[in-house]
Order: sequence, then structure tokens, then C-alpha cells
Amino acid sequence: MHRLSTAIVIGETGSGKTTQVPQYLYEAGLHQNGVIAITQPRRVAAMSISQRVAAERQCNVGELVGYSVRFDDMTSGCTKIKYMTDGMLLREAILDPLLKRYSIVILDEAHERTIHTDILFGVVKAAQKKRNALNRKDVSLKIIIMSATMDVDHFSSYFSSCPVLYLEGRQFPVKLYYTSEHQSDYSFSALVTVFQIHREVPPDEDILVFLTGQEEIESIVKQIRDISKDLIGEAPPMCVYPLYAAQAPIAQLRVFTPAPKGTRKVIVATNVAETSLTIKGIKHVIDSGMVKAKLFNPSIGLDLLKVVRVSKAQAIQRTGRAGRESPGTCYRLYTEQEFESFQPNTLPEIQRCNLSGVVLQMLAMGISDVVNFDFMDKPTTQSIINALDQLNFLGAVEKKEKIQLTSIGKQMAAYPLDPRLAKVILVAKDFNCLDEILSIVSLLSVDSLVFNPQRQHEEALAARKKFESPEGDFMTYLNILRAYKAGNSNKKWCRENFVNSKNAQMALDVRKQLRTICIDQSFQINSSVRDSSAAVRKCLVAGFFMNAAELEKDGSYITLSTRKVCAIHPSSSLFNCKPSYVIYRELVQTTKCYMRDVCVVDPDWLYDAAPNYFKKK
Repeated sequence: MHRLSTAIVIGETGSGKTTQVPQYLYEAGLHQNGVIAITQPRRVAAMSISQRVAAERQCNVGELVGYSVRFDDMTSGCTKIKYMTDGMLLREAILDPLLKRYSIVILDEAHERTIHTDILFGVVKAAQKKRNALNRKDVSLKIIIMSATMDVDHFSSYFSSCPVLYLEGRQFPVKLYYTSEHQSDYSFSALVTVFQIHREVPPDEDILVFLTGQEEIESIVKQIRDISKDLIGEAPPMCVYPLYAAQAPIAQLRVFTPAPKGTRKVIVATNVAETSLTIKGIKHVIDSGMVKAKLFNPSIGLDLLKVVRVSKAQAIQRTGRAGRESPGTCYRLYTEQEFESFQPNTLPEIQRCNLSGVVLQMLAMGISDVVNFDFMDKPTTQSIINALDQLNFLGAVEKKEKIQLTSIGKQMAAYPLDPRLAKVILVAKDFNCLDEILSIVSLLSVDSLVFNPQRQHEEALAARKKFESPEGDFMTYLNILRAYKAGNSNKKWCRENFVNSKNAQMALDVRKQLRTICIDQSFQINSSVRDSSAAVRKCLVAGFFMNAAELEKDGSYITLSTRKVCAIHPSSSLFNCKPSYVIYRELVQTTKCYMRDVCVVDPDWLYDAAPNYFKKK
């Protein structure tokens, strides 16, 4: 590494690349007193790995070893090994495009090809080129790209034919079992497989199940818990934990605690558990072969969260989880023929996502020619133009000799948020309701504030009635958070009202940080609408006017921008109402196209918020 400025490190699952390589670089003094940044696609990985490495270095997290994730920074002036999400490093590049604090940047789990990692490839490559041109050893930047599986030639040619180093792993053999025929209900097959294994193997052998999303996971976790209670006496007891990205950090870290002696641990996870996380004791993996992927359709502005087949690379990663500490088994809930038909690699997120947030960040970094940016895999020109159009309608960009951010765009880029939510905050200061808007935006930045257990569905709905607003979900969330803050934040109140206390607390933490950014921008945190919600809803319209729908004669809704037929989601407080005009936060396609997080608006507000947009439409 002394001689190389860029290297690709392929290390088998379990080779310790994520935890050990940064420590070796630090011990060898290659960091030259700069910071070593290690990026992770997910916050749970950044947090748990930094805790493990801090323990190995015998220090507290935030000293020599720290982490930085959205809305949570555990670093100090003496931090030299810094684990961070790829999005956080990208935000730092806005303030410092040369990344001068860092002497080594390690892009870990590069094969996952998240949207932020893909932009970082281009950003760190450009920073390295500029710093190396200064011809001074003390300012050079080293780049290491790490992964367990990747298309090596593609990566190597992008980074100017840099060398590829292979690390021997401590991967133990994993026995593979396929199903003999196609499984139409993979979650039921997973449930059956859990109990087949449970009856046959010793209780100290833990099970990891890969499913697709929070609701599906919570439902299976509940079924496993119920069935295992009925088996007491016939089979060993079980501890069952869900694991998904939207969980509170404390709940995520629970999966790492060993089960009591004689008890089997079962973890039901999304693809969060595919990489970087080593959960001790896992001997058996059940792979549904499915994953929830975001697919954005730019022509109709629809963000689809779709359950799709994993790629071969993902399936191999999942299998590897069973062989981290000793030989294991992987039960694939699909046939061998089906596996052969999977795509070899995951489609990069940048080619299937709404790019408006990323384009805003790139412009804030001074990258004005977004279309010709050095992408490893270029998104379609159409999706970049759509993103620029969206930012233009939000008032964030203007075209002079080149495309650049307006003063509003520069302010929006300071918030680690979807550009639409950033715009809502900026408008709120003029409507004198920034206090309320900060609460609503922070609630939209965490996962659901309420939970709805299947067993107590009726009680949960009755409890929610107290907070429901006839003006829609955003105001309902605000009512719940106000009640939570008004001294009701104890566990008992949360349980009785089916409020997720962890998510409510997390929303308050996020709010604190957004408030700090507002104060930095010299905004007055004012509140003028204890009774009237019109000002709050007008602010929401300023960000979400592109997500408006009107009621049709047949009782369905049609979106104003793309004329797509949709309906109000059953979880909405407006599900049984039929207001004439609404805005929504997102469209999701399940059995039909639903609007989630809905708010009643006046059609005049839409035109006032974006006359150019509606003239064009």
C-alpha cells in the first residue's frame, strides 16, 4: 500500500477486511496523521463495526475510533479511524470537495452500488487527481475499494487499471439446499423451514432468515414466537429478533446479544444483514431469494418499492453468512434452475432511483455538468433531466452560462433531506410556522410513529382516533408528537396509545439537529398556528405540489402531474374520506397504486406555490 495510490481489495466474507485493514493502515502510519474514512452503505453497519473496532483498540467509541451517520456523530478531534455512511462522506464533500481531512478513503461493500457510493467513486477519484497534481506526499489521497464479490474488471478499468488484491477468507464450507419445485409463498416456506431446522439441530446453532420488508418481517417474527410457545417441552426455547434499516439503533444492536444457554436465536432480516455485519452463532441461513428494491419510473414520477429477485452476487453473500465461524448450511427457497436465471450483479441504484437529491448535492459540490459527470455506470440522461426539472420547479437551480444553484438551492443543500422537505422548511419561515414544520419533517425522516399489532388492530385504531386530524396524516403525526412531548413520553403512555417510543424519540433528536441548521441560517423558530393548520399545509404544498391528486366522479383519484389513477392508502387517517384535492408524500404500488401520507389542500394553494409548473401542465 505504500506505493499504491488506489487498490481494489477483494476479501472473502469473514476475512476481516472491514475491521482489520483500517487498523493495519493506522499502525503502519500510512494515514500520515490524517483521518482514515471507511464508508458503509448502512448506518447499523457503521455503528456496530466502529463499536467492535473500538473494543479491539481498547478505547471508547468517539476517541481513536468513531462513527458518523445521519443525525448522529460520534467522533472527536482525536478520531483517526472513522466509519461513516456513504451519504455522510458525500455531505462532507459539499463543504470540502478535496476531502482534505482524509488521507485514506476506503469505500467498503462497493458491490452494493448504492446511489451515494456511485457518486463517491467519481468524487474521490477527482479529489485524488487534484491532490496528487500538487506533487506533495503529505497531501496525497489513497483510495481503497473493498468488497466480497464484484465485477472486478469493471471496477479496475474505472479506476485506471488499478491493481486488485485478494484476501484469503476464513470462510467455512456451507452446504447448499435448493427446493425441488418453485415456492409461490416464500414467507410461508421460510416459516416451515425454521421449524424443520429447529426440530433437528442443537439449540446453540442460530438461524438467520432473509425476507424483504418491515411488515413481512414483523408478521413472521410474531408467528415464530407464537408457534415456539406451543412447542415448549417438545423443542428448545427460542429468542426471535427482527432486523431492518428503519429500526431504532438500540433494537438493531439487540441481534448481537447471545441467546441464553439452551435457547436458539432466530433473526429475521432484510438485506441489512447481507454484508459487513457478523452476528455470532449463525449456522443456518434461509434465503427467500427476494429483496425489496426501489424502482423509480421517471415518466410517471412513481417510486415503486417492488419485491424482486436477488442477484447471484447477493445470493452468494447471503450464503456466506452461514460460514463465518464454522461450517453451516444455507436453505435456498428456490430451485437450482431459478438460481441460474438470476442476474449476475445487482442493478446499480443510480440507474433505478429518483436523482433529485443527488443532483442537488452534486451541484452544491460545484459539479455543474451533471450529465457528463464521470459515473461508473451512467444513469439515463432522461432521469438526470427529470431531476433537474424537479429542482427547477422547486426554485433550487437556474441556468445562466451553466446550471447552478440559486440562493434557495444553496440553503436547501444544507439539509440532509429530500429536496422537497428542505423546501418545506425554507418556506415555513415566511409562514411563521417553522416550529410545526420542523416537527412534521423530522417525523417524516424516521420510520412510522405508530404501530399496529395484528392482534390488537381494533384497539390501535381506537387509540389513534384521539389524534386524527380531518386535514390529513401530516397534522395527525403532529398531534401525536405534541402529545408525546407534553410529558407523556413514558413507556406506559406509548404502549396504551400504540406509539413507537423509540421512533418518537429519534424524531425529536432529528428535530434538534434540523433546528440547529435553521439557527445557522439565521431563521426565527416561530409558531403562529396553534389553531389554524392552513399555514402548515401551504408550506407542505410548496414542497409537494408535484404530488397532487384530484377526486374523480367515480370516487378514485387521479394525479395532476401524470394522470395516474390512485387511491388513499388504508393506513391513512383520510382513508374513509373523499376530499377534492390532496397532496401525498409518495405513491406505492402493491395490489393497486396507493398514496401514502396524505394531506387535504386547496387547489388555489397549488397554483400559488408553482404557477410555472401548473401552466406547463
